[in-house]
Amino acid sequence: MSVRVSPAGRIRGEIDALFAADRDLVGILEDVARLGARLLIQAAVEAEVTEFLGRARYQRAANTQDARPGARNGYCPTTIKTTAGPVTIDRPKLRGTTERFASRLFGAGVTKTNALASLVIAGLCAACRCDVEATLADALGAEAALSKSTVSRVGEAIKDKFDRWSARRLDEVELDYLFLDGSCFKMHPGARAEPVLAAWGITTEGKPVFLGLAPGGSESTDAWSDFLEELKGRGRRSPLLIISDGAGGLINAAETSFARSLRQRCLIHRARNLLAKLPAHAQGEVKAAYWQVFDTDDVDLEPGPQLVALVQARIDAFAEHYRPSYPSAVKCLLADREQLTAYLRFPAEHHQRIRHSNSRRAHLRRDPPQGEGDRPAPRRDHLPVAGLGGAGPGQPRLARPHHDPKGLRLLQDLRRQLLHPPTPEEVIDQAVTAAA
Repeated sequence: MSVRVSPAGRIRGEIDALFAADRDLVGILEDVARLGARLLIQAAVEAEVTEFLGRARYQRAANTQDARPGARNGYCPTTIKTTAGPVTIDRPKLRGTTERFASRLFGAGVTKTNALASLVIAGLCAACRCDVEATLADALGAEAALSKSTVSRVGEAIKDKFDRWSARRLDEVELDYLFLDGSCFKMHPGARAEPVLAAWGITTEGKPVFLGLAPGGSESTDAWSDFLEELKGRGRRSPLLIISDGAGGLINAAETSFARSLRQRCLIHRARNLLAKLPAHAQGEVKAAYWQVFDTDDVDLEPGPQLVALVQARIDAFAEHYRPSYPSAVKCLLADREQLTAYLRFPAEHHQRIRHSNSRRAHLRRDPPQGEGDRPAPRRDHLPVAGLGGAGPGQPRLARPHHDPKGLRLLQDLRRQLLHPPTPEEVIDQAVTAAA
């Protein structure tokens, strides 16, 4: 990144890059919370310098009324304690000033609240005006003090960043795969956990892109419908495949908003549901058998209906074997079973990535790591904020089958069948042409 980019700008780039990683959404959000805390403090201290000098970065003193003598002279790294843990920022250095610059931001004490993370999510996710001064003081200590103009500048910058990101058009973003998920976090100490709805995807070029983030009072059909319709209102077109867990409200909303798209039920979430209905002594055996059902690495079949039929037959065999001993677990597996194999219609090199909504790289193994698939994911104590932006140049991409004519042709055929089906008149014309 160019050295002329401000430290705050570099932090925003790091936040944007997180969603290009093959990791779990909650883990990404936790990292973003730490970067968000760093971004907030960095923006605040840079705003202090702007107020002290009376002019913005790269703005000439001669062209600015009431500007003070002096200039910015680089940065030095400074580590401070916050409620989100130690945070290293680039502290601005000045030269040529007639008086010493002293930041009023850094206090000596550290509280036990999650005030700073709450401020970040409140400012960027809820896009509301927050008590920046009080929250920074709570997070950094009673000595942290900011002027009203600095507080206003920081708050407006946060709100403006989120507003512009939330309103950006999505017309040019064409997806093969759309991932939807909700995670519950606490916005304030002692408050109940509330869901945050997230949408990200993989474009037709194999590029990961973060689409939207919004707080929701619940994960109801209405909440998800409002979230998805807002994305559609900004030009979000239907993907080929939607990957999600089994939340009823999410499924209902996705099938209504993107009726032509196929839907893939997350295999890891389904494994968790199934294993929760088993005694502890049987979980190891059944989990291994479950993943063998979906292991097609040694199958000599192309992606498509035949491969889907093969795995569906394996599901029948699994059910027949385990139904006498574990009927509840088998019933769980068979519910919504068609959506467990939708991914098998897509290029084989994409299967490990699109058969679940847990994006962590370790989850790409046929047998998830210890704990995954054994129990529901724990609720989190903090509500972090997601990065604002999409994947940039040089960030990892999903392998695209451009080198494989079969894979590329498969995606093109699916797009025509699902999203651009022929009209009855075109079907008749094609039949007449074929008969001739």
